[in-house]
Amino acid sequence: MTVSRTPDATQPPVVLRDLAAYLPDNRVPADYFARYAADDDLAGNVMFAAPAFRHHAAEGETSADMMVSAAGVLTDRHGSEYLDEVSIVLTHSQLPEVPVRGCGGELAHRLGLRPRTVLDVHNAGCAAFMHMIDIAGSLLRADGGGAALIALAQNSAAQIFTQEQVRGKAQAAIPGDGSAAALLTLDDDGSPILGSAAHSFGEYSADMASVSSPSRKYWEAGPGQIHIGFTESRITKVLARGNRMVPEVAIEVADAIGIAPSALDWFITNQPNRIFLRNWREALELPAERHPDTFDECGNLFAVGVPTTLDTAIDDGRVQPGDVVMMSAFAHAGDFAAATAIRWAGRR
Repeated sequence: MTVSRTPDATQPPVVLRDLAAYLPDNRVPADYFARYAADDDLAGNVMFAAPAFRHHAAEGETSADMMVSAAGVLTDRHGSEYLDEVSIVLTHSQLPEVPVRGCGGELAHRLGLRPRTVLDVHNAGCAAFMHMIDIAGSLLRADGGGAALIALAQNSAAQIFTQEQVRGKAQAAIPGDGSAAALLTLDDDGSPILGSAAHSFGEYSADMASVSSPSRKYWEAGPGQIHIGFTESRITKVLARGNRMVPEVAIEVADAIGIAPSALDWFITNQPNRIFLRNWREALELPAERHPDTFDECGNLFAVGVPTTLDTAIDDGRVQPGDVVMMSAFAHAGDFAAATAIRWAGRR
């Protein structure tokens, strides 16, 4: 599946009004994992060079809790009525805690919303933010207006990677927890979506799997604690695909909107590790200062990495109104990739 979009001049533009990030208070240093480090054949792999810090959700803090906190930043900034026109709620949880129904309905209720559409988007992984922007735009046009709230949560760091059998593995020190929320509308008041592209590569889906020892299905009770089933072979495949996919889909969108990749003002990507970050900006011939990262403060936030990094760069004054921002990411072991370009217009 391939989807590429540029704005239709006959239709109202889809705009990003604002976005906000939330990080849990518990800021965890790399020393926490170093004290538990066990023999691990993957310890020296470039995929697992640990960030200085990451944030862990509090005991009992759910995806919905973190999404409410991120949405609260928006209403604190713009006023309690900011979400009143929301007719569409899209959510993405890295680790869905609630079987079958997801957390979208709970989020809408807790925010006092009565949307026509509630959709939990679970498949797009680290590229979910761009995928959800595209879905939101299509739904808004189908509805003829309203507003769409996008909310994402990365909640597996504290729940999965601090488990007794997992925290000593090289992979455990990389993820962090956090959340992000964004509001989109159809009008001229906001940051217009300039173009987007998404690609699905289902043949790679099986290269990312959860495992335990002894083996069990994730919903079955048992002594083995679930974690990601990395092997040297799988890591080699992920590195090769990720190095290629993120620049490719970003360049595709840049070409479609008529901007040379090296002329982009900002390149915002997911934040899996330092080697990917370096390779991606070099592929687009961009200096490090135009490719912001939050890796050493937040670790790998999975789907939350792109909006958190963009929000951080806006907050500290780097991203200015009029700047073209390219967001690009790949998911899992390379089964999905997406990019979206916007022209930042300020927080609206």
